[in-house]
Amino acid sequence: MSRHSHRRRAPQRKPRRTSRRTPQQQVVLRALTAGGLVAALGAGLGLWASSGDGGGTPAGSATSQQAAVGASAGTSTGDGADVAAPPASPTPTRAYPLSTTPRTIPAVRSHTPARGPGWRPAAGRRVVVSDADLADEGRLVAGELGLTYAGEKDDVRAGDLRLALNDDEGANPESYTMTVRGGRVTVSGPSDAGVFYGTRTLKQEVHGGGTASEGVVRDQPAKPQRGFTLDIARKYFSPAWIEDRVRELGDLKFNQIGLHFSDDQSFRIESDTHPEIVAGRHLTKAEVRKIVDLAASRHITVVPEIDSPGHLGAVLAAHPELQLRNVSGVATRGAIDISKDASANLLDDLLNEYAGLFPGAYWHLGGDEYQALTKSNPAASYPQLASAAVARYGAGASVADLATGWLNDRADTVRAHERTMRVWNDGFFRGTSVKPASDLVVAYWTGKEIGARKPVEYLSAGRKVLNYNDEYLYYVLGEPQTFVYPTGQRIYEQWTPRVLRGTTSVAAQYDARILGGSFSVWCDLANSQTQAQVAAGIRMPLRATSQKLWDARTPTLTWTQFRALANRLG
Repeated sequence: MSRHSHRRRAPQRKPRRTSRRTPQQQVVLRALTAGGLVAALGAGLGLWASSGDGGGTPAGSATSQQAAVGASAGTSTGDGADVAAPPASPTPTRAYPLSTTPRTIPAVRSHTPARGPGWRPAAGRRVVVSDADLADEGRLVAGELGLTYAGEKDDVRAGDLRLALNDDEGANPESYTMTVRGGRVTVSGPSDAGVFYGTRTLKQEVHGGGTASEGVVRDQPAKPQRGFTLDIARKYFSPAWIEDRVRELGDLKFNQIGLHFSDDQSFRIESDTHPEIVAGRHLTKAEVRKIVDLAASRHITVVPEIDSPGHLGAVLAAHPELQLRNVSGVATRGAIDISKDASANLLDDLLNEYAGLFPGAYWHLGGDEYQALTKSNPAASYPQLASAAVARYGAGASVADLATGWLNDRADTVRAHERTMRVWNDGFFRGTSVKPASDLVVAYWTGKEIGARKPVEYLSAGRKVLNYNDEYLYYVLGEPQTFVYPTGQRIYEQWTPRVLRGTTSVAAQYDARILGGSFSVWCDLANSQTQAQVAAGIRMPLRATSQKLWDARTPTLTWTQFRALANRLG
């Protein structure tokens, strides 16, 4: 998401014509033409720098070109006469091989090769920007690559890395172009997000002292929403651990991190409106703001989730009067009584409070696994819900209608804060008279629920869908039920965003309605792994997910090559 709504347009420059000769060869040839001196060839030998040499003045720089001209033209005696340089035998120049495509995760979608020395970072070289809106991106990459951030500059120096906004109206806002030419690099895009992703490509390409390949990268993601979801309700994760994941996600070009912070076990973020519901170990609002700010600097939106009307056990522990009870008076785990006005008031308090803490464009309403609707006869098991449904929606209304109305009401609360909302697919019910709000995005995670609906039902009805497929993208601690830890190889070789349920892909005609997806960590058996083990366990699955959300086509690299690249990049 772009953080800036107004920018000055980057100054336009006429494209320079290209030549088969390198800039260094042209300098020497001009010197030969001007001075007619065969000796210039010998004097120009120092210009033919190896593509692997990071020291000295870059080949093709203004300084090296001026030195070549001075040496080729001879030395002035001060009285207007020139003294020719000592004669030298002609020496063949070095021809650069055609450059190769950068190796990054995710892989770039297009690279036009060229011949030249490429570019590598070196102390004293500058990062300059065309617009003050790119200052954050400029400072970040300068610090990462050991360069000097010089701010807005119009001059051109050898070795510069220039970040620029372009005028490509209508282009994918996350697209970018990276041009390596003449000893310099330019990363441009229609928004600061695109420019940021270009700096991630450059950072990976020169990782460990390497050289950025000569030529032009043109790149953009296939899917606009590329996420990672973390269950911090059932397991406490430290702010530092979450911040490390944000940095990792940013380098992999993810743009969302979901925080599921309320469940039956705990409510994990400080609350001013209802402090009684908050667990002892929790994130303070100051810690959350720091995470949100760090994420924004990486163009990542934090997506909060307060799941309801199920999974509210921690909230209900402090408000037992709102616990759903069956006809026999037995409490139903995690379920709030949606027939009571006080239940709605409590949830709306929380939704309104946290809208100020999470300023991003998205919100997850939950909606899954409401236990009242897992019964064979919900109306008989929970007569108070059946009565409330009829009272509100008329004769024939069901408990499922009441649950749908509950989500629509919570959507109204969140919509007032101008958010786009998503709901788990088992929060949508077939055959209800009350229809889910049209702007609710389906977070499709399973096909195992009672009355399961296939993804195509949502897609053919025109609803937008996000892919959370529990067959490939669910990392469930302790591997309960039938879950097994997902592997990067399986995601890399078998999954695409169109594989929404199980292992079957939906038809290509629905691709545009699939907005993207999310890899998720769920902490059902919280003590099964430490934070460090979770980070290690999700490392390759995250990289594979990143690749397939950025470009769903069959990857160029084999899994073995991809894994080796990931290990090299760190």
